[in-house]
Amino acid sequence: MITFEYLIDFDFKPDMNHKIWINNTIRNEGKIPGEISYLFCNDEFMIENNIKYLNHDTYTDIITFDETFGDIINGSILISIDRVVENSKQFNTTKQNELIRVLIHGALHLCGYKDKTEYESEIMRQKEKIYIEKFNYNK
Repeated sequence: MITFEYLIDFDFKPDMNHKIWINNTIRNEGKIPGEISYLFCNDEFMIENNIKYLNHDTYTDIITFDETFGDIINGSILISIDRVVENSKQFNTTKQNELIRVLIHGALHLCGYKDKTEYESEIMRQKEKIYIEKFNYNK
């Protein structure tokens, strides 16, 4: 079950179509969707958690806490809406499109994809592109 929780309010919230898409993505990756929670927050909350859990004193758009057991995908994903808005400006895209990218980015992390190296990042970007196209096609 995928849940969306909000610590801040914003005007481009994900809906049931996003949940279905994330579940389908996980299944396409040969995994089983379990309990996945997305928490939408601001930069302040995000940096506090980045310092507390990852020892990183930097802004980030997403933090993924992987609680996967075998092929059952479980975890918590924090998303900074401040970063989503800023990234949308930087990458010349809509807030909605940037939100879609970080939603699937977190799900892909839970499926086992990493982005610490250039090679891993390239694979992650390819996977994001594939699944974003599937979401846009099914809208």
